[in-house]
Amino acid sequence: MRWSKLFIPTLRDDPAEAETASHGLLLRAGYIRQLAAGVYSHLFLSQRCILKITAILREEMNRIGAQEFHLPVLNSAGSTQEEVMTSIARGELRSYKQFPQIWYQIQTRFRDEVRPKSGLRVRQCLVQDSCSFDMEPEALDIAYQKHREAYERIFERCGLKLVSVEAQSQAVRFMVASEDGEDLIVVCPKCSYAANLENATARASTPAQPDPEGDLDPEEFHTPDRKTIAEVADFTRLPETSQMKSLVMVVSGKPVLALVRGDHQLSESKLAEALGGVAEVRAAFPPEIQEWFGASAGSLGPIGVSTLRIVADLALEGRRNMIAGANKDDYHLRNVTPGEDFRPEFRDIRQVAAGDLCSSCGNPLELRKAIEVGRIFKLGSKYSEAMGLRVLDPAGKEVAPIMGSYGIAIERILTSAVEQHHDADGMMLPRAIAPFDVVITPVFMGEGPQKDAAESIYRDCLALGLDTLLDDRDDRPGVKFKDADLIGIPCRITVGRKAAEGLVEVVVRRTKEKMDVPVGAAAAWVSGSEAAGRTAS
Repeated sequence: MRWSKLFIPTLRDDPAEAETASHGLLLRAGYIRQLAAGVYSHLFLSQRCILKITAILREEMNRIGAQEFHLPVLNSAGSTQEEVMTSIARGELRSYKQFPQIWYQIQTRFRDEVRPKSGLRVRQCLVQDSCSFDMEPEALDIAYQKHREAYERIFERCGLKLVSVEAQSQAVRFMVASEDGEDLIVVCPKCSYAANLENATARASTPAQPDPEGDLDPEEFHTPDRKTIAEVADFTRLPETSQMKSLVMVVSGKPVLALVRGDHQLSESKLAEALGGVAEVRAAFPPEIQEWFGASAGSLGPIGVSTLRIVADLALEGRRNMIAGANKDDYHLRNVTPGEDFRPEFRDIRQVAAGDLCSSCGNPLELRKAIEVGRIFKLGSKYSEAMGLRVLDPAGKEVAPIMGSYGIAIERILTSAVEQHHDADGMMLPRAIAPFDVVITPVFMGEGPQKDAAESIYRDCLALGLDTLLDDRDDRPGVKFKDADLIGIPCRITVGRKAAEGLVEVVVRRTKEKMDVPVGAAAAWVSGSEAAGRTAS
């Protein structure tokens, strides 16, 4: 592995198309090149990293007793890996005696991304898919926990600082905090609580203004051209916390009226969960709203609604004499009391905001951007029931096995590692996934003592099993040092004039720590436990 013979097309500056820190560095360091929007070629250095990541993944999956498959890339339209694995199980599994089963694959996946973005949202990616098949919920719990622990070990070994967040339907999403991430997570800095924004729970930090007292009847009043909560609040001189926001949603094809406090936002995910974990939720279109309510959005409310299911957020429970739309354009109602003037189902359907109070410890919550690198969730019998997978239980009765689904975005591990481990000079990749353990950099390869020392150390490193790169280029020392820092190799052995005295300089990429060591001890220093500890994370 001599640099002069390898294809490592480094660049001095970020290309114009660089969208994130990791994207720019991977392009500059010669790891990737873009072929089309959302489609990237992995070059020599990147492929070495990917192979190391997949090796770690295989070790941990095999450790939990998973069996590796390789399924076709070409499937029928809309087919998922869960469906392909279920079809295999349907043809082969017959009895409870064949359970449990855990099957996984490492495969290319294609996605119809409308707005592809760097290494975070791409049209072609490498993923690890896994399915578990069990006979009872307790066994599924075991498979689920095995995957959770295996995934946490994989990410830890790859050097990622991970946040595991609870999501809907007994799912866990594995997130990496990053300012370039496209997901938002809610984190309590004081305790261990973390959740996806769409599913997080909290206590509102802004208290509602006291409601008017008395058993008052709803009263209609004119609100000309006031459509938004802010406009009505200004018109009535009452805060947004005194108003109800009415949102018409279509859930599995049926209209639902969702109500939240005026200053709160609806979580469609929570609404779906509150309605039984349905998958399809969308905002109603203006013509639908007009047909169902006889009014436009901005003048809607729950009074007189009898044919739609009404779901109100818990923040509205116990409130009195609030303001809501009158279902008549440019009119609203005052003195609307949930639970008396209309009968909703009270559920937690609001989206948590930064500064809300943690339900566990009461401290303010933070919103952070993050990259999702993996997820696990319990499918139950969704696919087995739909696809006719049946096996005999111990009593001889045909039953549908229950399943779990698990996945890791392999390339996102590399992207996330770069996001978390870089500085102004380039990448600082964790040793476990770096393309090389060490780069040997002779200052002047043409000088006899330096060349001899570099070649000797190179042989010693290879003998110790180290992935070693020898920078034998006839280039300026500054260029070599910059390139070594850019491509992110954890350790550099600089062979300079002191080589004549039997000494070389070892540089730890992450800490920039430097020390002189004897030529004969340099490889052992990198390989030893002390060096590994300094460069492994």
